[in-house]
Amino acid sequence: MTQDTKNTTIVVTGATGRTGSRVARAAGAAGLTVRAASRATGFDWADRSTWAKTLRGADAAYLVHPADVGAPGTAEAVGELAGTAVGLGVRRLVLLSARGEDQALPTEEALRASGADWTVVRAAWFAQNFSEGPLAAEVRGGELVFPAGEVAEPFVDVRDIAEVVVAAVTGGERYAGRTLSVTGPRLLTWGEAVAEIAAATGRSLAYRAVPARDYGEALAGFGVPPEEAAFLTGLFETLLDGRNARVEDGVRRVLGRGPRDFADFVAEEAGAGTWKA
Repeated sequence: MTQDTKNTTIVVTGATGRTGSRVARAAGAAGLTVRAASRATGFDWADRSTWAKTLRGADAAYLVHPADVGAPGTAEAVGELAGTAVGLGVRRLVLLSARGEDQALPTEEALRASGADWTVVRAAWFAQNFSEGPLAAEVRGGELVFPAGEVAEPFVDVRDIAEVVVAAVTGGERYAGRTLSVTGPRLLTWGEAVAEIAAATGRSLAYRAVPARDYGEALAGFGVPPEEAAFLTGLFETLLDGRNARVEDGVRRVLGRGPRDFADFVAEEAGAGTWKA
């Protein structure tokens, strides 16, 4: 049984962010009523007094915490927000999580314990990390410094994540109580990904691998607070150990098609001038 999309309102947290903005667009295209939740609309993860007004009267919610899904405090915040949502009648909740991240497991469990009809979407590293945010600035500058070594990753297009989230909401009971792993269709090292961008742009671009501990200096340069930088440094030491060097079929199982290829993403962004110096 599928959801009546014409009468479904979905709260999209992080609605101005990398995934939330795409979820909002995909949900709107599917006929859902989108209630954007961000500081611009009066919602704040750090201010619980803003939650009820945003959630009341909605049918579903997409949850993406502004900190990493495994960061200290995220499990507590997600658990409390999920409990608030269920108490207000918002039973269909979809959480963005990460593949292979042991630190994320308490956040996933907090969602499951809320009593919601939950779905967890565990995503690979985003292709859009190369086109938006701090890493994109480095690529435009000619050199990407990152602690991934020669580890391979099936980079996933955020638009595929968004469509999977919407399918999870509109699919009725089909995806309730399930964990979905979504990846791109092939493995690439960070160096190979940068090389594909270089070929598409005609620029000379380099990838320089550094130890995770040394990457803390780069995080400080991005303006990341010391405690968050320490968490991310430890996260990279474990998460980038090759545990995720495999392709999974979550996108095809949910959407009935293969995931978007990294090369297609690169061609689009190169054509848009994303990586001009």
